[in-house]
Amino acid sequence: MRRVDVVVVGAGLAGLSAARSLAGEADVLVLEARDRVGGRTVGHTFPNGCSVEMGGQWVGGAHTELLQLTGELGLETFPTYDEGAGLTVLDGQRRQWLDETIGLPDSTAREIGRVTDSLGALAERVDLNAPWRVPEAEALDQRTVESWLSEATADPLAQAYFRVITPAVFAAETHEVPLLHFLFYVRSGGSLDYLVTTAGGAQESRIVGGTHRICEEIAAGLGSDRVILDAPVDAIEQDADAARVIHGGDVTEARRVIVTLPPALAGRLRYRPSLPSGRDTLTQRYPMGRVIKVQLLYDEPFWRTEGLNGQVLSFDDPIATTFDNSPPDGRCGVLMGFAEAEHARRLGQLDLATRRRSVVDCMVRFFGPRARNSRDYVELDWTAEEYTRGCYGGRPAAGVWTGYGSTLTEPIGRIHWAGAETSPVSNGYMDGAVRSGLRAAAEVLTS
Repeated sequence: MRRVDVVVVGAGLAGLSAARSLAGEADVLVLEARDRVGGRTVGHTFPNGCSVEMGGQWVGGAHTELLQLTGELGLETFPTYDEGAGLTVLDGQRRQWLDETIGLPDSTAREIGRVTDSLGALAERVDLNAPWRVPEAEALDQRTVESWLSEATADPLAQAYFRVITPAVFAAETHEVPLLHFLFYVRSGGSLDYLVTTAGGAQESRIVGGTHRICEEIAAGLGSDRVILDAPVDAIEQDADAARVIHGGDVTEARRVIVTLPPALAGRLRYRPSLPSGRDTLTQRYPMGRVIKVQLLYDEPFWRTEGLNGQVLSFDDPIATTFDNSPPDGRCGVLMGFAEAEHARRLGQLDLATRRRSVVDCMVRFFGPRARNSRDYVELDWTAEEYTRGCYGGRPAAGVWTGYGSTLTEPIGRIHWAGAETSPVSNGYMDGAVRSGLRAAAEVLTS
């Protein structure tokens, strides 16, 4: 039996940030179920050497902890391509736009702005450290975004906009997201406008070489003796003397354990003694989002020569959002797209060849016949990932914040919780994952 001060379960951004923070103060061991580090960040390299991100990828100016970490690791950022016109696809028509109307009628754009402001005003009331304490919390927690939206505006096109934007942010439909969580998430991220904006927003920059390099650099610094791959944790036992983490046929004893898995997966571990009923209920009612991320490689970013920035918002298609994901030197072109929520569920039921044709057809509708001539295609269905089971993150079901929210981060004996879902700031984002790891490490050192 190996004995250490702290075992960290999961080698994603949260787990490795915690381990890096603890490394100088304690004997720490990171156990990772996959054969790689990175968690929800993972890269892919095309045959021509072009690297793309198949998981989390963007860094915004407000993501200060993530930016500080990347700087300390010697990694560089570059701006997401944002020059030229965006496209909105509605009722079969392509609409180019360069302003905040995003190609919609002025009256609808104003209505969207009014509703966004109303959401922002409601979000300002939310206590990020205790969302269940907001006035009328139970009523907000029992309502969905869809039920609120139908009363917030009578403009059917404005309603349709939020039914597209909500899956883009949560990878879930409006009827699946409680209003209280929507408001918490908006405030946690800064504002809804910030969450959906490229330049000056949450999609502002990318990491040279891909975000997976962050975890790879941290793991290299910790050393292979401190980061163990192919080590899925089965159970955690604890008593007055120590905690024992069971992984495969091995057991590691520790004074403290940090579990960085999203709640839905953390609840699948076996605990002895069993978790308190409130924490167990929370994990059962905290599903992951549904998303398939696709990347298409081209000889050049041909859309740029046509005055387009590669960004699409489609009201019609299974690929509802796209971005220019080309390398910083533009030596080749990459279009990246997302199928989210119900679109991801439906596409995920198709075989690979049929799904690929569907994706390519979307790109042709957006960018014309040249989009059919991709050199390569790669996708990742995050719902099919055994040790993730969905992205971008988890979300509480109705009534969870007010009924069980305090159990999300509250330590249980020798077990502490981290992960992007547990961060009050940048919740669900890479920056939030880093923040959660640092918070959990500080808890452990204090305890």
